[in-house]
Amino acid sequence: MKGLSCIIPAYNEAPRIEAVLNSVIDHPLIDEVIVVDDGSRDGTAEIAARVPGIRLIRLPQNRGKSWAVAEGVAAAEHELILLLDSDLLGLAPESLASLIFPVRDGRADVTISLRGNAPLLWRLIGLDYISGERVLPKALIGAPEALRALPRFGLEMHLNRRMIAARARIMVVEWPKVASPWKGSKRGAWEGIKADAKMLADMFRTVPLHSAMAQIWAMIGLRAPTLY
Repeated sequence: MKGLSCIIPAYNEAPRIEAVLNSVIDHPLIDEVIVVDDGSRDGTAEIAARVPGIRLIRLPQNRGKSWAVAEGVAAAEHELILLLDSDLLGLAPESLASLIFPVRDGRADVTISLRGNAPLLWRLIGLDYISGERVLPKALIGAPEALRALPRFGLEMHLNRRMIAARARIMVVEWPKVASPWKGSKRGAWEGIKADAKMLADMFRTVPLHSAMAQIWAMIGLRAPTLY
């Protein structure tokens, strides 16, 4: 059976990361948990370091999500990768199992979460194409060097492009009890708006807007039945 490494990139998530780590540590389907602290200044790394069983990678400066995940992929020891955001609310061990089992059992090549507070449009079409929670083979992610060359928040668009090229079977997994907090709730309204704008700019630097729409429809065409 293929082993699984969980990679959690984190930047200034001290109030939230411990709850995420409590869901992944000692999970029977997860063989390794790697937290990549992306130059946090709020004690995120110190909280992660206190959790037994965590492999902590500390970056000396903030390089962005793509770079942080690249460091985790380079360090990962197993063939399957679980990517998790570090700020999730309501995450539970059973949520993780529902995301892991379809890939581990061969029913899908990739799973992608659809969180309860995903944008309405994504819930209507049944796909959050920029979800940060995925299970996929390490080989499908590609070389860490290629990830480091991406814009700071270009990772998901890059992964989508590789999944489509590989004709990977994509299963969407409903996570109705899991939420990702709005950046404004963490940083304040104005800072949250600016952070979202920067993220969108990085996404569309990686894949132009018209190509992003094509990605969505291509991924829908590759979708296996949604798992509830």
